[in-house]
Amino acid sequence: MAIAKMKKLHLIGMAYDRDRILNALHKTNAAEIIYQTEKVDTLPMKVSGEALSVRIAAVEAALTALVTETDRFEKESGVKSSMEKDGFDVSYAEFMSVKDRQDEAEEVLSKVATLVDRRNALKGDLTKAKRELDVAKIYENVSLPFSIYKDTAHTRVRVGALPYSAKLPVTEELSQIELCEIEEISVDEQVAVAVYSHKDDAPNVDAVLAAYGFTECPYKGDFSGKQNVQDKGKEVERILMEISELEQGMYALKDKIRLLKIYYDYLCFELEKERTGEKMRQTQSTLLLEGYVPEKSVEEVTQALGACSSAIFLEFTDPTDEDEPPTLLENNSVVGCFEGITNTFAPPNYREFDPNLIMGIFYSIFMGFIIGDAGYGIMMLLGGGILWWKGRKRPTGVSRLAGAFAVGGVFAIIWGLLFNSLFGFPVFEKAFMPNAQTDMWILAGISVPSVLIICMVIGVLHLMVGYVCKAVQEWRRGNFLDGLFDGVVWALFSIGVGLAIVGFTEEAKLPQLVPVGGITAGVTLLIAMLTAGRHAKGFGKVTKGFGAAYGVINYASDILSYARLYGLMLSGAVIAGIIADYSGQFIASGNVALIILAVVLLIVGNGFNLVMNLLGAYIHDARLQYVEFYGKFYEGEGELFRPLGGEYRYISVVPEKNE
Repeated sequence: MAIAKMKKLHLIGMAYDRDRILNALHKTNAAEIIYQTEKVDTLPMKVSGEALSVRIAAVEAALTALVTETDRFEKESGVKSSMEKDGFDVSYAEFMSVKDRQDEAEEVLSKVATLVDRRNALKGDLTKAKRELDVAKIYENVSLPFSIYKDTAHTRVRVGALPYSAKLPVTEELSQIELCEIEEISVDEQVAVAVYSHKDDAPNVDAVLAAYGFTECPYKGDFSGKQNVQDKGKEVERILMEISELEQGMYALKDKIRLLKIYYDYLCFELEKERTGEKMRQTQSTLLLEGYVPEKSVEEVTQALGACSSAIFLEFTDPTDEDEPPTLLENNSVVGCFEGITNTFAPPNYREFDPNLIMGIFYSIFMGFIIGDAGYGIMMLLGGGILWWKGRKRPTGVSRLAGAFAVGGVFAIIWGLLFNSLFGFPVFEKAFMPNAQTDMWILAGISVPSVLIICMVIGVLHLMVGYVCKAVQEWRRGNFLDGLFDGVVWALFSIGVGLAIVGFTEEAKLPQLVPVGGITAGVTLLIAMLTAGRHAKGFGKVTKGFGAAYGVINYASDILSYARLYGLMLSGAVIAGIIADYSGQFIASGNVALIILAVVLLIVGNGFNLVMNLLGAYIHDARLQYVEFYGKFYEGEGELFRPLGGEYRYISVVPEKNE
């Protein structure tokens, strides 16, 4: 449960060995390359990754098309998915050997690109053909060839379509023109008409038709409306058939998806290597490289570099005070679930201790307290545990958060049993803890909700541990007095406050703790005031002391912040109790319909209540950690350790030593 100690790598090698050196570092998965400081007579390396970026984009486009088509085809055919899920294991040897299969991969890309381009063109043709078919259907019932509808020496003929609603008004207006006749030749959503008029009346006829949305018929040939629809329909069928054949051709390439995914990540690694050149310096024949390597991996990195070239000089040194090494967290799989929550604030910096174990303990305790129901805890444990288990080989942010919820579920079960609640129903005849809704305790003569007092005591404990962490951090850096006066003294002050709260609570029946807690808090506060200005000069020593005294007000507000635990827990408990009461009454009625309603209420109501409680618990639990706990000692602003080539989109490369 610590942050890995780093060594700084200094390397000088031959410029022509650059690729082998970077491959060797990648193979170890234990070296993060940093920007090389400027050296006399050296220049930054030239970088050119445009061609690789274009190839990566092409692979991504081909993969998107192939995966989409494979998913669609298999769903429509009822075939079980034949694709490996992203994150599938690939040996290091297979990953690097994909370079020898570039021709095969590029051939697949060419085929897919050709198929996609042709399919896209056909889809454009299909849209056009369907639009033409829709127009043709307007005139489907025209039994005579369109060619007969033509002008004579004195007569003008117009054939076209009108909206169905315009048929009657157009007929009425055209009837007022002496030498004009309208013929209905087909009826559908639109009406196909032929309008005959004397050429002298053509302007009046055109004005009427234009006013009602008349559309000119595009057909003039020696074919009927039915024949035209058949021809257009055959064209649509032909295009659909060709598209289907192309999609089947794409599906036939499904076995190449694995190759393309490996190829994609390989090209991304090659691009990363190319861009790494920005961080290195070079002379006419040599390259200079700096990076960070975990101390435990120094020997492995040394051996890997030695095996790739004999013309390499390397040295490992301890980071200086000016250096900012990356942070590599070394936690087990359970504590690792809470790293994402900490990193949401900011990763710990290299020179502080890893807070995730302690934070994870309190985070789980608080989450369990807020949920406060054994039934909800079981759901969290099972649901979160399953998601975490599925993603254990390649943890993601979601799987780790699910793991944190699963651990919180364990504490929710414990708190739920103490509060005697299982989906709002009592488990035991009598609860071990006071009732959050009704029980009141007397604190210094004032009636206060009992669970609120418990939350305040938990808060004091949380703050005390934060000050202990402050002391530990200062002592690790050799600052004994800072750890003593800024950490231990305030931790003892917290103990005194906690004892006083318990002593002032009549139900605790421990009044003797009041003077003990008061004296402890008073003495430690005095010590804090006297030592607060030890680093200041002149009048600052006095003002710092008063500042420490004023800090007691902030301390009191910090304790009150833990009231949110009570508020969130109470809201969930009330809703769970209401659901349990109503569903219990429905079931007791013996009415089948009400029993079914009770089951629905239990499932939907408790599901909604759990989701809302989890959301509140996640946000406010994190807030308490960050503001009240981390505010005592946490510095953050670290950068996570990112080894060369350590991140992949589609695959998971198994280190050679584990193959």
